[in-house]
Amino acid sequence: MQPTGKRTAGILLPAFSPRRPGDLGIGDTLALRQWIDWAADHHVGFLQLLPINETGADDSPYNAISSVAIDPVYLAFDEGQIPFITPSDLNAAHRLLGAALTDRLVEYRTVRATKRQLLDLSWSRFTNAPQHLKDEFATFRREEAAWLNDYCLYRWLMERNNGAETWDLWPDDCNTPQAAHALYQSEHQAHPELAETALGHFAYIQWLCFRHWRAVRAHADARGVKLMGDIPIGISWYSSDVFFGQENFDLDWCGGAPPETMFKHDRFIQQWGQNWGIPLYRWDKMQAEGFPWWRQRIEKLTEIFHIFRIDHILGFYRIYAFPWRPQRNHEFLDRSDLEAAKLSGGKLPQWAWRPDDTEENKLANRIDGDVRLRAIIDAARGGEVVGEDLGCVPDYVRPHLSSLGIAGFRIPHWDTDEDGHVIPPSGLPECSFATYATHDHDTIAAMWDDFIKEANNENCEEARTNLRLLSEFCGIPIPANGIWPAYSETIQWRLTKALFDSKARYAALMVTDLFGMTDRYNQPGTVGGENWRLRLPWTIEEIQTQKPLKEASDKLAMLVGITRRA
Repeated sequence: MQPTGKRTAGILLPAFSPRRPGDLGIGDTLALRQWIDWAADHHVGFLQLLPINETGADDSPYNAISSVAIDPVYLAFDEGQIPFITPSDLNAAHRLLGAALTDRLVEYRTVRATKRQLLDLSWSRFTNAPQHLKDEFATFRREEAAWLNDYCLYRWLMERNNGAETWDLWPDDCNTPQAAHALYQSEHQAHPELAETALGHFAYIQWLCFRHWRAVRAHADARGVKLMGDIPIGISWYSSDVFFGQENFDLDWCGGAPPETMFKHDRFIQQWGQNWGIPLYRWDKMQAEGFPWWRQRIEKLTEIFHIFRIDHILGFYRIYAFPWRPQRNHEFLDRSDLEAAKLSGGKLPQWAWRPDDTEENKLANRIDGDVRLRAIIDAARGGEVVGEDLGCVPDYVRPHLSSLGIAGFRIPHWDTDEDGHVIPPSGLPECSFATYATHDHDTIAAMWDDFIKEANNENCEEARTNLRLLSEFCGIPIPANGIWPAYSETIQWRLTKALFDSKARYAALMVTDLFGMTDRYNQPGTVGGENWRLRLPWTIEEIQTQKPLKEASDKLAMLVGITRRA
C-alpha cells in the first residue's frame, strides 16, 4: 500500500521550462534546485516533472531512446559543475547560442549542439582528472553496466549513422544486435583505444547526468520537498531497450488510444485513434522472468524521484493496438475497415489482448493489471505511485488502483454524479491526484476563455456544461442570463482554493496556471512546432521581486496553509 493520510500540494514544472541567469537556453539542474528552494519557502510539497530520459529526434520526453539514460540537455555548466570547463569555454558557448540563450522557446538543435561541444571538451580533458574522479567514474560504469553498456553501444551506432536512432534503416552491418556487436568487435580489434574511448565518452556523459540529478535529489531531501517523476507506458521503438531486447517486445503491434472525436484538428485520430508507435510488451515473458526490465526501470527512477506518475496506467490492463506503425497512418486515412484490413494483412486496430466487452474479460484484464502493478510497487521500494488513468476508463480500474494505494487522476469538470452535477471537493477520494489540467491540456485561463467563446455558439452545450461544472466545483455563482464572467484573478484563486480544499491526497497546478499564463506545453497528435519548448518568461529572482509574481507565490503559500496541505 502507498502512504495515506498526508495531503500535499504540488506544481507541475517541466525540467526544460525554468529560466535562470547562466543557463544555456534551457532549464537545467541548477534551475531546478532554485525551484526546490522556492517550493520549500512556499510550503509546496512536491515538484512534478515530465520524463527526463534522453529523447529522440522529436525532442518529446515521451519518446526516449533509453528507459534509464538521462538527457544531458538538462546538465548545468556553471563553474564547478562539469569537470575542466573553463570560463572561456562558456563564453564561446554563449556566442554559439546567440538568441537561443533568451528565446521564449527552447531551440533544441542549437542547445544540444552547444552542450555536446562542451561535454566533448570535458571528456577530452578527463585524462588529467584526479584519481578519485577516475575511480568514481569507473565505479559508475561497473555498477550501471546492466543498462549502460547497451546504451553506450547504441549511441555509438547512432553516431556512425549521422545521429539517427532509426535502427531499422541502418546498414546491414549494424541493424541487428548481432551485427552491431560484431561491428564493434571488429572496430575494437583494429583500433582498441579509439573504440574504448568512444563508448567511454557516452558513459562519461551519463555519469555526469546521474551526478547532477542525485545532487538535485539530495537538495530536495534537505529542503523537505518531494520530486515527482513520470514513466511513459511505453518505450520508443527506436531505443536501445528495443534494439538490444527485442525478445521483450511485440514489434508487429503499436500501442495507442482508441478513436476520439475531441481531436477536431486530426481526422486520423477521429477515425482510428492515436497511434503512438510504441511496441507492445511481451507481458507473459516479462512475468515469467519476474519483470526484470520493469524493475530496473523503476529502481533507477526512484533513485531520483520520491513520487512517480505512470502515464496511461490503463495500458497495464489492456491497450489499444495498431497493426501498422505511425509512418503508415496516412495510408489508412478515410479507408473502410475492409480496405484497411487489405493494407495491413487482415488485421485492424483492436484492444490488446482482450477488450472489456464481457465480465469475464474485465476480470482477466484486472488480474493482469494486478500482477503487473504489484511488481511496480514492489520495485518502487516505498516510492509513491500515481496513475494517469484518463481516457476510456473501464469501471474496474479506479477501485483496483485504490485497493493498491495508487492515486488516480481526478479532473473536476470531467467527474460528475448520476444527476450530472460536479463531484464537490469533499467528494473527491483521498486516494487521488486532483488537477485541472495536464501538460497535454490548455491552461485554466485559456480553457475558461475558450469555453466562453464556444458557449456563445448555440450548438456548443459541452462548453456551457464545462463552465457550469467548474463553477459548481469552486462555488462561483452560475449566471442566470448565461453570460459568464471572463477569467480573472478572482476565478483563478477560487478554483485553486477549491482544488486544494479537496480530500485528494495530491493537488497540483501547472506552473503556467499559477501565473495566469495561456501558453501550452504540448498539443497531442502533433509533432514539432512549440511542443515541449515553452520556457517561463522569468527567473526565480524576478518571480520573487516583481510584485504580481511575488503576490501569486504568496497567495499560493497562504492557500496551502489554509487548506492544511503544508
